[in-house]
Amino acid sequence: MTKILLVGQDEALLEGLVQTLAAGGHSAFVAFSLADARELAARELPLMAVVDRRFAAASAGEVLTLSLAAGGALVLFRGAGTMALALAPALQRAVLADLSLPLERNRLLALAQSLEGRARAAGRSHHNVPPETHPS
Repeated sequence: MTKILLVGQDEALLEGLVQTLAAGGHSAFVAFSLADARELAARELPLMAVVDRRFAAASAGEVLTLSLAAGGALVLFRGAGTMALALAPALQRAVLADLSLPLERNRLLALAQSLEGRARAAGRSHHNVPPETHPS
């Protein structure tokens, strides 16, 4: 189960994303501010942080300091009909994807599954099962 941190202020959108991610077998938790997000991320170490682009444009440095699990990724989103705000170049390089949600929720699910698969393949998942030993 992939831990995903959702950070934003649109409660209805975030609740819908939590339900979508839970249906996909992921564990999602929500923060309504960057301060809460830092605290949650330090405790939970999410594999993916999905952050409202408005937060990222206003506080790029804070977004870049969110704690993530090894192999984790930062994803930005904006609500449908919201204009894209300019981002700092360092933040642009650090972002795996920039989504328009809820329209691209299937893409979000695919990204979560891909990250989980990469973490498992690299041996960084808490779901790792030790290899079976066979007597020779």
